[in-house]
Amino acid sequence: MKSYRFMGMLLSLWLLAGCGDDVGKVSLGWFTTKDVVIDAITDPKVPGVTCHISRIEANLNLADPSDMSIACRQTGPIHKADIDAIDKSKSGEVVFTESLSVLFKSLKVRRIYDSEHQTLLYLSYSTKETNGSHKHALSSVPLWRTDAWEQRPHPAEATSKS
Repeated sequence: MKSYRFMGMLLSLWLLAGCGDDVGKVSLGWFTTKDVVIDAITDPKVPGVTCHISRIEANLNLADPSDMSIACRQTGPIHKADIDAIDKSKSGEVVFTESLSVLFKSLKVRRIYDSEHQTLLYLSYSTKETNGSHKHALSSVPLWRTDAWEQRPHPAEATSKS
């Protein structure tokens, strides 16, 4: 009996591991089991950024909840040390993952650093193809007026002075 409780606790922790803070839930009507859920996630390496993700939650339904939207904003200080600690490769790094269905689909949020424009890009996407395309959404957080901003000439200013 104790092993069943232990397995139940492990399953519960696993299901909650990637969850953000559930900040809103809107029913899509009386005759549907679908809701729009809004989660808030804080970037684990850049805690001054919060992303809000809206997605469809289809309870008791094997529907394909691929559509999502993302909006990320600066909600606290962003420091140079935060930017120094992130992956700056072209593919960036995954900062959030959540299972979306029993059909092995998940929602991922990936942070990509645009060094030329000193901007953090947050790409949300579904890992399962739907109707011939992958669903995705993009949001950006400029580093302008943060401690992480590096003063350098704008490309248009550099060419006009020559």
